[in-house]
Amino acid sequence: HQAQALAPNFHSGNPASYFCGSGSSHFAAWAAAPSLGSSNLSWLSYGCLKQDWTLITVNTIGAALQSLYILVYFYFSPEKRRVLLQSTALLGVLILGYCYFNLLIPDVAVRLARLGLFCSVFTISMYLSPLADLAKIVRTRSTRCLSFPLTVATFLASASWTLYGFQLSDLYIMVPNIPGIVTSILRFWLFWQFPLDHDKLYKPLQA
Repeated sequence: HQAQALAPNFHSGNPASYFCGSGSSHFAAWAAAPSLGSSNLSWLSYGCLKQDWTLITVNTIGAALQSLYILVYFYFSPEKRRVLLQSTALLGVLILGYCYFNLLIPDVAVRLARLGLFCSVFTISMYLSPLADLAKIVRTRSTRCLSFPLTVATFLASASWTLYGFQLSDLYIMVPNIPGIVTSILRFWLFWQFPLDHDKLYKPLQA
């Protein structure tokens, strides 16, 4: 058996990343899971440093779900050595990050600013990473590999966190979630432009 190619992401509270496909793309989905877990832990650290219990609660749940996903994938994956090596590398990166932010930056205000900037850049990069897949969708004129429910969830979560950051006047929370709104609107447009019913017309030809 192979683990499912679906990785939920709650970084800063956003289920933003999802993957479609089968075969070799299963490992591609797994490869993103450590990144999503790192994002959760980064925002969790930011929330702890800022004493923001909303960030702490959401990203604690997200980190737990990502850890469960990694364990389940490891159990079912035929490439256990590869998964173990990548997980070990992730653990090393997390330890280095902890040492940098907690040992090399003694000033709390500076640490908070740099950690917030790191989390923001990480979040923006994760929102923009599927743009290559969106270009493929336009080229193939098919939205079969997009999930409409997850697109709705991403839009609502991104909008919620943007408003939350605006309420707190925290640019590190507000700004990186704006791309999530933009990419979700782009996905809505793709669903409208290339409806799923259009794909069903071609199913008999693919047999």
